[in-house]
Parts: sequence; C-alpha cells; structure tokens
Amino acid sequence: MKIRAHVLPLACLATLMASGALAQGLRPSGSPGLGLPRGAGADAIAPATPAGSSSGSPRGAAGASPSGASLSSPSASPQQADYIVAIVNSEPILNSEVRIRAERAAQQAAQAGNPLPPRNVFVRQVVERLINEKAQLQQAKDTGIKVDDAAVDQAEQSVARQNGVEVAEMRRRLAADGIPQARFREDLRSQLTLLRLRDREVEGRVKVSDLEVDQYIRDQRGKPADPTSVDINLGHVLVIVPENATPSEIATLQAKAQRAADRVRAGEDFGKVAAEMSDAAERTSGGQLGLRSSDRYPQLFVDAVKNEAVGGIVGPIRSPAGFHVLKLIERNQGGIGTGVVTQTHARHILLRAGPQLTEAAAIARLQDYKRRVQSGQADFQSLAREYSSDGSAKDGGDLGWANPGQFVPEFEEALDGMAPGDISQPVVSRFGVHLIQLVERRQHTLTQREQRDLARSAAREKKLDEAFVTWAQETRGRAYVEFREPPQW
Repeated sequence: MKIRAHVLPLACLATLMASGALAQGLRPSGSPGLGLPRGAGADAIAPATPAGSSSGSPRGAAGASPSGASLSSPSASPQQADYIVAIVNSEPILNSEVRIRAERAAQQAAQAGNPLPPRNVFVRQVVERLINEKAQLQQAKDTGIKVDDAAVDQAEQSVARQNGVEVAEMRRRLAADGIPQARFREDLRSQLTLLRLRDREVEGRVKVSDLEVDQYIRDQRGKPADPTSVDINLGHVLVIVPENATPSEIATLQAKAQRAADRVRAGEDFGKVAAEMSDAAERTSGGQLGLRSSDRYPQLFVDAVKNEAVGGIVGPIRSPAGFHVLKLIERNQGGIGTGVVTQTHARHILLRAGPQLTEAAAIARLQDYKRRVQSGQADFQSLAREYSSDGSAKDGGDLGWANPGQFVPEFEEALDGMAPGDISQPVVSRFGVHLIQLVERRQHTLTQREQRDLARSAAREKKLDEAFVTWAQETRGRAYVEFREPPQW
C-alpha cells in the first residue's frame, strides 16, 4: 500500500523558531512567518471575540474580566509581572506567550521582507493564533493523541538538517538567541501533535471526484500562468560558513563555492560536483532538492533562478548558512506537473506503535533490523515480509516507482537524503515507524494518466485547505474563550 498524504513537510518546523542563524530550511506551503501548519493563517481563524466576552461552553474558568478591556488598547499601562491575557476553556494564555510569539513572527516577517499590519491588528492576530492552538491541543489531549520523545528527537534532527547544521550546533545557536532547548522541544512536540490531530480530523473529510479533477484541469488551462504556482526542481551545492568565521575563512569558502560553480558551468556533471563539494544532506542524491512548488523553497533561491532557463547555473549566492550554487533542473507552470520528474523506487518496513509497542521500542527494533541487513545476517525483503505491518509486506516492502510528493513528508525527506542502496535511520510518521531502503532513481516523463493523478493531488490539496479552515473555525467556535487583560508587546 502506498503511503499517501497531502504534502506538509516537516521543514515547516524549521520556521517555528527561525532566527537569523536558522532560517535556511525549505519553506512550507501554508501561512508564512508564524510556524503554523497549512491553512493556519489569518483566514483560518474566527474573528476575535470582543474583550470581556466569552464564546463556547459555559464558564468553567476563573473570574470575570474587566468589562472594558480591549486586546488592542494602545493606552493600557505596562505590566511589571506576567499576567493572563485570555482563558481558553480552563487554560490561560499569558502575556509572555503573546510577547514571545509576536517577537518571533515579527522577526520572521522582517527576514522575509513582509510588512506587518498595524500593531493592534498584529497583536490580535497573534492572540487568536494562540487561542486556536490551545483549543486544538486540548482536543488532541482529550482524544488521546500523544507524541513521544522519539518523534521529537526526529523532528529536532530534521530541523537541524534543513538548516545545514548538527543538532548540537543548532541548540547552541538557539540558546544564543535566548531559546532554551526544553522550550524548543516542547514547541516541536506541540506542532507534531497538531499535525497528527489535523491529519486525523481533516483527511477523512476530503474526497475528490473525477468531475472535480476535470474542472481543476480546465481551470488551470483556462487561466493565465501564475508565477506563484510554479513548480521547480533545483540542484544544490552548499558550502557552509560557520557562524563565527573570520574574513579569511569566508573568502576561502567562497572560493570553494566558486570552484564548484566553475566546474558545472564547464560541463561537469552537477551530481558529481555536489557529491564531492557540497555540505548539504542531498549531496548523496545528486544535489537535487526535488520538484516542489516555489513557495516551499527559500525566497533567495526562487529569486535567483526566476529568470534562468532550464539547465542554467546560478551562484555562488550568499545566505546566513553559507554559499549556494544552484542549477535549475526543471520548471513546471500551472500546478499540474508536466514534463520530466525524478522518480524513486523504495521499499520499507513499517512498525505501528501501540499498547504493545512504543515508538521508542519500534525504533530500537528497526535499528536492529538495519544492523542485521548491513552485516549480511538478514535480507531486507525477508524482514519486511515477516515483520512489516504495511500492505506492501507481501512484496518484501516494495513500494514501486513513486513521483515526488507521493509519500508523507517525513518519508520524502528521508528519501531525499539517500543514495541508491542506502538504508535510512528509523523514520517516525503518522502511520508508524519506517525503515526505508532506496533501491534506485530514474528520470521519468509523465504520461497523461500520471499528469491526471498529479492534478487530482493538486485538487485534493485545495480541498484540504478549505476543509482545514472549516475545521479550525469549528474548533475555535466550540472553545470557551474569556479575554482578561490587554497584552503588552
């Protein structure tokens, strides 16, 4: 059975605590800047309830708020101590939470070059997002959704990889920015919990008929090309520049990046150069980042290649991470996905966590399977037939040829960093824990049927966005919300 889901990359977690030192990860689709999953932007939340009023179930929290309080009141006197801004069911939102989230959002907006709305509007949006998150996290807790430490460990490693640093270095940089490791990990846990809740609550609502696919294709063909809907595949060479590098060290690293650019411009194979010179994880897969919508790439990359022809080389260009050399491998306009794509052929072993098998135990078991395969004591396909909980077990875990975006984000990310023959570390997804072996890759020209399948996926993405907005509004509407003191930021 294929492991299909709408694409919401774990890279979105990289934006959760992004700073100047940690802002190079691939960007997700969905709302920018607040580290929220797809659809969690301003249009996904109900209008703010007037201060001093409540919504949802009868009062079950602490006493009344001042009748005239306003969340956006510019004349409120500064508060010396932390205090409650709002109550969501029985859980408070503190002014410190609003301040931290507002500062984070403002910083990310500045990095992206996005203007902020008026201060009072911006702060109200931040409070509303916190209200939504708390209401959704409470629902997740009530329905038994839990994220254990093993999944958080994987998320932390993923964020580090997206930013081209080791976990220890990422923690050091976060600490330097005033972000404790414990808080960062709890934020990751919360975001993973929300993703699992939304997958469960929203996925089942969305079905796409053949008529809707036909209509989607007609709509795409009937409208002018939208530059924001471009899908691109980039080759990437990264030469990392350490945070405290001296001017001499920077010049040496820039010269290395220039040599890589010169070699590929002279006709050398990009994948070979990436394997030899890149510090990025995807160097083992020819340096390819994969075909994805342009809003899932750093804006720096999108701007750099927007006027390039397919096959063009750009760089070195500088970011806080280091120097980048880019090759525009593929560009598809309109969101239907035409032309040539890089397909992967993989197999996997899936263990589902439950009362008899924790995620940590599943990870340990799969690590043992990997050791046995690599030492020649066992065969991957035989282990998959015997132990995998997936429908592909009867085929030795074989998943066949897959197009980009066909698997859940965690699975896709693992594949992106692998070379043929590699076996991954255990990968946690909403389906369970996977051990993945990449068999081979190929360039493939999409057939009409495959293009139609991609159109169906795109139409489903659109419906998922709409379903998420509806679900988020329903969750917000059921929550009891009482506003207390206006936030100070």
